[in-house]
Amino acid sequence: MADAVAAPPGEEDGEREPAGFAFEDRPRPLEGVRAYGLIMAMWVRSTMAYRASFAMTLFGNLAVTAFDFVTILLMFTHVDALGGYSLPEIALLYGLSATAFGVCDLLLGSMDRVGGRVRDGTFDTLLVRPVPVLAQVAADRFALRRLGRITQGLLVLGYALVTLDIAWTPLKAVMLPMTVISGAAIFGAVFIAGAAFQFVAQDASEVQNSFTYGGTTLLQYPPTVFAKDLVRGVTFVVPLAFASWLPALYVLGREYPVDLPEWVAFLPPLVAAGSCGLAGLAWRAGLRSYRSTGS
Repeated sequence: MADAVAAPPGEEDGEREPAGFAFEDRPRPLEGVRAYGLIMAMWVRSTMAYRASFAMTLFGNLAVTAFDFVTILLMFTHVDALGGYSLPEIALLYGLSATAFGVCDLLLGSMDRVGGRVRDGTFDTLLVRPVPVLAQVAADRFALRRLGRITQGLLVLGYALVTLDIAWTPLKAVMLPMTVISGAAIFGAVFIAGAAFQFVAQDASEVQNSFTYGGTTLLQYPPTVFAKDLVRGVTFVVPLAFASWLPALYVLGREYPVDLPEWVAFLPPLVAAGSCGLAGLAWRAGLRSYRSTGS
């Protein structure tokens, strides 16, 4: 008689892991990344099933976001400088902010749906799946059309780099990609913290948007046009200034309105890491406080 073959652990009673979601042997962060990738790929396949519709929505997203910079262009038909900054200098601020936010919006733009899910009871379905909840929320309805915002930001950034006369150094060259990556992480931390707040105040998506969409609009203009108290707030309280202003002003050779040493321009990666850590703690606290609607 042939020897019996032992069943793999977890399958003695006929139980098998769901296809594509075998996470037990992976660290928790890798579970989230893989789950995010699987959900994102599902939404991308769904989007690309209607290519003409995707092309039109992508172009529409690009055109709508372009109106922000058109507004700045219209301002410069009446003035030579805004807050002491020329059009190419503002284009650099705009390009860095728009690109960083565009990357974050593409990856985490669905975080503002948490409050709605809590209200209608569909958040419960995320808790019973063998997938990290944050990955499910972040990848929910992944919208590839948001590439239009990134494209528009890169075009404005390219215009700024071509027209500006910058004395380039290796540090300044490294500063630009570092700013985009760190800025995306800082905006991501704000998205996650805002989503955590929605567990407490379920109609708080607009509060979150005021810091995310409102924050990127703020950073598209030079800090000299704002009151110093506001500049201090986005530097020391919600550190959005590290997503654009501080490193951009170092590249331009400009002084920051708030008296700070020059080396703070190199802190965006550390600020991004700290912000993401705090946002993660806020998300865990919000998730622990969640109470099911019972529906």
